[in-house]
Amino acid sequence: MAISPTSSEPIHVVGGGLAGSEAAWQIAHAGIDVALHEMRPHRTTDAHKTDSLAELVCSNSFRSDDAANNAVGLLHAELRKLNSLIMKSADANQVPAGGALAVDRDGFADAVSAALAAHPRIEIHREEIAGLPPADWQSVIVATGPLTSPALADAIRRLSGEDALAFFDAIAPIVHKDSIDMDIAWVQSRYDKVGPGGTGADYINCPMTQEQYDAFIDALIAGDKTDFKEWETNTPYFDGCLPIEVMAERGRETPRHGPMKPVGLTNPRDPTVKPYAIVQLRQDNKLGTLYNIVGFQTKLKYGPQTGVLRMIPGLQNAEFARLGGLHRNTFLNSPKLLNETLQLRAEPRLRFAGQMTGCEGYVESAGIGLLAGLFAASGARDALLAPPPATTALGALLAHITGGHIETVDAGPRSFQPMNINFGLFPPLANAPTKKPDGSRLRGNEKTIAKKQAMSARALADLDRWIADHLQTARAA
Repeated sequence: MAISPTSSEPIHVVGGGLAGSEAAWQIAHAGIDVALHEMRPHRTTDAHKTDSLAELVCSNSFRSDDAANNAVGLLHAELRKLNSLIMKSADANQVPAGGALAVDRDGFADAVSAALAAHPRIEIHREEIAGLPPADWQSVIVATGPLTSPALADAIRRLSGEDALAFFDAIAPIVHKDSIDMDIAWVQSRYDKVGPGGTGADYINCPMTQEQYDAFIDALIAGDKTDFKEWETNTPYFDGCLPIEVMAERGRETPRHGPMKPVGLTNPRDPTVKPYAIVQLRQDNKLGTLYNIVGFQTKLKYGPQTGVLRMIPGLQNAEFARLGGLHRNTFLNSPKLLNETLQLRAEPRLRFAGQMTGCEGYVESAGIGLLAGLFAASGARDALLAPPPATTALGALLAHITGGHIETVDAGPRSFQPMNINFGLFPPLANAPTKKPDGSRLRGNEKTIAKKQAMSARALADLDRWIADHLQTARAA
């Protein structure tokens, strides 16, 4: 039974992370009451440190803000068009980060928490939902993220008849800026790129010679790691968030072609000598007192971790505000379990949102939370809301989660894996650009850049049409 907008029955959102916070905001913005349930502080997790809503636990970066050339930046732009609370709070609490949008994590969480607490249609309940939501809750969004409480996770697993998949998500260390040796390190963004709130010199760079790099990799591989529990031993990593030591184990040069790549950076103290590898640190709070080590998610134990990280030139006296850690991430076999509006096929009153659906990343989680909120709000008004076109970032991400990933191949069913937003998820252009504005032919990387820009332009135009033709109609129902 659908919920009337004037009914006393709210839509329930379980989980106060980025997805749940965004879903609650969108429902309330549509004029419908929301009950937002968050188990912290009554029940904590291995990764969270506060009881704030939308607490950031892995990084403070929302990644690229370049809407014309980057799929993540495009997703930012789409969310802004849709009155995203997460993006509004991120923009208000940004810190310099080159071409990326990074935030003061405490200021960001405080802004989201305050906005939700102040909204007259949102009631926040600090309680654990230990099992399936009560049967008399007519419309529920489950956005409990990768750290879903065991009782709820088991209930979902029993209801769906599917084993939840899982992978490890590791946390990067944070360093006090005043403990970084700036006689060795220097500030510069890769290729001197200027991003939102940035200057083109937004990262602290620590250079390594080949000898230093080799010694560091040896120590990284040999360092004592967090022991796996029996139930964790076969859990795969998500490739977008690999621990730095796992990269090194896969190949000694792998970190040097990933987070430690030396390209686009020049040491001003000796511009003629190219470092063999470079470790970058990015501002983590608005005051600029904390910096996180980019790409250095790790499962090294705290003692060995401190020693290994202080082998990095410039960090030999580093003081750590937080050392790296490790937590397990669980997600659903969403293409099989969820329909195109994120409802659980086995029990349609339940929708799922965020990272547990198989999207990866803060912005992606918020985006799926936003869609779940819009779908739930339209359902409450007896108005079906069509999903956004797959040509948009939101539509492409939704299609990945709910689309045709269950395909039979010789080896059996193809597995569903988490994914960040990327242009590979978008339908191809009907007519890819081949020429520049002056009529000359595009060559090499110019074709790739022009293709991305054309995809972004198409996405924003298609989103505007979807808002006008579908979203506004559903809201007016």
